[in-house]
Amino acid sequence: MSAAGESGGRAQELRQMAREMDQAAERAADPEQRKRLEDKARRLREQSEQASSMGGGDIYPPQ
Repeated sequence: MSAAGESGGRAQELRQMAREMDQAAERAADPEQRKRLEDKARRLREQSEQASSMGGGDIYPPQ
C-alpha cells in the first residue's frame, strides 16, 4: 500500500473514533466526562486532518 493510502486510512480511522467520542459525549450525564470526551474528539479530528494532509503530499501543515 502507498504512503498516501496508509495515511488516508489512518485519517478515516481517526475521524471514525472522533465520531464515536462525540456520540459518547452526547450520552454522558456527567458534564466533566462530556467535556473530556468532546476534547478527545476534537484532538482526534485535528490528528485526522494532519494525517490526511500528510498523505496528500502537502509540504506545509494546515493553518
